Amino acid sequence: MASILNNDRVVPKLKVNSKKQALLELAKRAASVTGQSERRIFDVLLERERLGTTGVGRGVAIPHGKLPSLSQVYGLFARLERPIDFDSVDERPVDLIYLLLAPEGSGADHLKALARVSRALRDEGLCDKLRGCDSADAICAVLASTATPDAA
Repeated sequence: MASILNNDRVVPKLKVNSKKQALLELAKRAASVTGQSERRIFDVLLERERLGTTGVGRGVAIPHGKLPSLSQVYGLFARLERPIDFDSVDERPVDLIYLLLAPEGSGADHLKALARVSRALRDEGLCDKLRGCDSADAICAVLASTATPDAA
């Protein structure tokens, strides 16, 4: 996960009031990192949400999508200042969001990244540590401690 996420891609206290606002804000931040259109990123994320929620439960969401003009997988992480309704599978509000964007033809890489993120964020102890972090450095350190390079 460390290869797709760094301090510049972490928002330790994101202030949003809704799922749509969270996706808009993350699309804006992703646009500055990837060089892609904010609107295109937002549209890809919304398209994916229409297929089914990416609110995976226990306060975690993993919105993701593919863009044809990306050259690599990108990750962005946000800890929300206040939990929001994300239409999660367990109906609990979300306060941890890990956004993944991948190139259109990156089938295996995208799935491996999604599996790693999902596996890591299923760990309640890890999520509790992330909820206690107040800086991008601290969040990156916690996420880096979960690195399992060959587990995908």
